[in-house]
Amino acid sequence: MNGRRDDDTTALRHVLATHRRFGALAVGLLLLTLLAGTALLGLSGHFLTAAALAGSGALGFNFFGPSAGIRALTFVRILSRYGEKLIGHDVTLRIARDLRAWFFARALPLAPLGLGRFRVGELMARLMADIDAVDGLLVRAVGPLLALLSLCLLASLVALVVLPLAGIVLLVALALIAALAPWLATRSVAALEDERAASRTRLRAAVQEGIEGHLDLVAMDATSAWLDALDTRSRDLARWEERRKQRLALATLAHALVSAFTLPAMLWVLLSAVHAERLGAAAAGGLFFLTVAVLDACAAIAPAWQAWRAATVAAQRLQDAVDRPATDGEGRGTRSPAAGGALDLQEIVFAWPGTTRRVLDGASLHLAPGERVLVAGDSGEGKSSLLALVLGLRTPQAGQVLFAGDDLRSLDQAHWHARIAWLPQDAPVFSGSVRGNLQLGDPTADDARLWRVLAQVKLDTRFRETGLDTWVGENGATLSAGQARRLALARALLRDAPLLLLDEPTEGLDQDTADALMRDLVEAGEGRSMLIISHAALPEGVVDARYRLRAGKLVRE
Repeated sequence: MNGRRDDDTTALRHVLATHRRFGALAVGLLLLTLLAGTALLGLSGHFLTAAALAGSGALGFNFFGPSAGIRALTFVRILSRYGEKLIGHDVTLRIARDLRAWFFARALPLAPLGLGRFRVGELMARLMADIDAVDGLLVRAVGPLLALLSLCLLASLVALVVLPLAGIVLLVALALIAALAPWLATRSVAALEDERAASRTRLRAAVQEGIEGHLDLVAMDATSAWLDALDTRSRDLARWEERRKQRLALATLAHALVSAFTLPAMLWVLLSAVHAERLGAAAAGGLFFLTVAVLDACAAIAPAWQAWRAATVAAQRLQDAVDRPATDGEGRGTRSPAAGGALDLQEIVFAWPGTTRRVLDGASLHLAPGERVLVAGDSGEGKSSLLALVLGLRTPQAGQVLFAGDDLRSLDQAHWHARIAWLPQDAPVFSGSVRGNLQLGDPTADDARLWRVLAQVKLDTRFRETGLDTWVGENGATLSAGQARRLALARALLRDAPLLLLDEPTEGLDQDTADALMRDLVEAGEGRSMLIISHAALPEGVVDARYRLRAGKLVRE
């Protein structure tokens, strides 16, 4: 577990590290923008003070040098700010793209059991809100904090060189802001962000479940109750958002109070230095305006620090979502499975984590190459557990699951899954074309092969006139239940795999449609081993052997 977690953490950081070059450029441009703005205000203060003291009729006063510098700094600030926005947002979008790819690449192998501990609304919240918090880490947090740190150090150095006492005043003020603003903005941020994320998850889940079940809500006259619950969750989320804003407001207040005491103190130090002739009036004006610019820029510390802490919590939540449970990650091998062979379950003992009930207790089964076996049983007898073990999603507490004589625990899981064509109970038909749905089974399949597999499941005549680019609609809305099931089966058959796993393949179909589908399946899957999990009665001749799960054991009928 620890090894895998460290690897995944490194991978998450690697997503950000791959963009470090342009990220550094964006931070550099942000720093240049801050430096140009600060220098512009300081130079303007110096120029205005000197011009006011010289008077409009003064001879020999250089108006053109400072004004040219002001124009130059203005153009530098405009160009650097444009470049920083352009590059910063480009990097953010690229990071968002790569973060989503990273999340899906690690989450999809966990489906369905590894993600079963999350509601769909929670996964959506992590996919959207948490990734949004992390992908903005550069432009909203790290970039501003690094740029402000550099600006404060340079401004303090300049002030110390020009007038040491003024430099000390500025350093004390900046140290107070650096200490107070982050502390006030992020007190107990982990708990706050967790509660905020939980509220957001509950709201998204309620909205999604309400939309999916709107017909039931209307039929049961429960729409008002659902809307009331939705309103309650909305207010709960608003409460946590308000607390977040309150903390940011406190940090802003602390920054304002420090600035309110610093500026008069700095003015007094500068006027005293001018009066004692230790500093010129123009230099004092420039240093005062430089202080104003730096303090104004430091107002971004609190929101940047809050964004950094929120991104840290969000990154941890993303990591938790894709981390495997320890029982799944231990004992995984790297061997490649054989191209074909028998599947054997030998004296399997299995209980789900956190429970003591053995859903499988000494279960054994032999599936020879090319053989078709049915496993039946009542709900809760362990059919899903059996599939989870064969898929390699879980490992037994005792006994072995073997393929061609090799224990699944010694095999590379990705390579093992390549040996399986799986038709789950709720196999979806995706919104798209017939071609797009089929090529999920084999992206390299050409049209001839697609038509061939459609013919195998007796679906070619349905699309012959309209073609492979026929739009099937969301969840196969343009198809009957039987046609949608056959399309999903065709997608599974496209996988060149020796083992076909079918979980309740006739679920939701009438008896005639179910029988026709199973007879066609026998013909289409000729030569492949089939493990069929079903509680429905299958026609004679479909399977070679029938087993029933009873009291954790597989009894051959």
